Amino acid sequence: MAKRPVEKYDFKAFGEAIKAARTGRKESRKQVSDEMYISPRYLANIENKGQHPSLQIFFELMLRYNISVDQFLLDTPAGKDTKRRQLDALLDDMSDNGIRIVTATAKEISEVEKEDNKNVRQN
Repeated sequence: MAKRPVEKYDFKAFGEAIKAARTGRKESRKQVSDEMYISPRYLANIENKGQHPSLQIFFELMLRYNISVDQFLLDTPAGKDTKRRQLDALLDDMSDNGIRIVTATAKEISEVEKEDNKNVRQN
């Protein structure tokens, strides 16, 4: 039987997102590899060369770094993107006082951006 001619999915963007999230958390490749029971070379190839991870490793990396699968597999992401998922994870660990500070900051940013957009439209 002939092999089905299907273009392989390019995992380079996924690898870059994993690497950015890992380095953002200041985790070494060795540390992550040890915790996930994979080789550091396998993780490096996922991050740098877009190697196709196994489904299990793909899933574990997505959960570990709160990365949205939608942005990589769907043309039009339906759910929250990676940055919003990562922010949600930070908010989940925050105290009520921290939530109040973040809420006040977000409101101020929103007001400034609305004013900026208003000024851009007027010019």
